[in-house]
Amino acid sequence: MCTNIVYEWLKTLQLPQYAESFVDNGYDDLEVCKQIGDPDLDAIGVVVPHHRRRIHEAVRRLKEADETVAGLYFTLEPQP
Repeated sequence: MCTNIVYEWLKTLQLPQYAESFVDNGYDDLEVCKQIGDPDLDAIGVVVPHHRRRIHEAVRRLKEADETVAGLYFTLEPQP
């Protein structure tokens, strides 16, 4: 299996065994992973309760990181 961002993300969660199932079910990008809910985890085959909690918590952190970054912006125009 080739290494991708979802594999690396799952590896940091100590859940790399789900990487192939994530990709096979269309979760090949973290933006898509932010939409994961319980029905998605069922389809992917994540049945262990503490694995599901770990993934839900990681998804929450991904969403929070987006909210933090969304408040930042920059301009390419020179300052006076």
